[in-house]
Amino acid sequence: MEKTLPSIPAKRYFTIGEVGDLCGVKPHVLRYWEQEFTQLRPMKRRGNRRYYQHHEVLMIRRIRDLLYEQGFTISGARNRLQEMAQLEKGKPPVGEVVSVADEGDETEGGISHNGDEQVPSAENVSAWGEISLLRRELFEIRDLLSV
Repeated sequence: MEKTLPSIPAKRYFTIGEVGDLCGVKPHVLRYWEQEFTQLRPMKRRGNRRYYQHHEVLMIRRIRDLLYEQGFTISGARNRLQEMAQLEKGKPPVGEVVSVADEGDETEGGISHNGDEQVPSAENVSAWGEISLLRRELFEIRDLLSV
């Protein structure tokens, strides 16, 4: 039932109508999302016309996926986008400290052990994020099944 979105053309700026067509959402939804997601800041020119750049179109597609395909609430999607931004900067998500029995600074599987804290190496930040998201989803499923 998932509708395939068209490819994004090689342009510098997109109007709100073009972005709506590229992302499968209506312009009034895009204007609302600008208020809810601080990452969306299209350039405004005369008459308050919005012009989106390529990275903003990708962000809108990510937001659309979180809300429509994965079923997140607005605040949940906002939190997930912040987690993704932290992962891209090379930091593990807040609250994702995993205890280990080993003491010391050995590196195992791209993760350096530093006392009771595991810190991913730069190469494995993406994998670390995917694993932590999967882990969180599995805990949510477990909680749903135990009710």
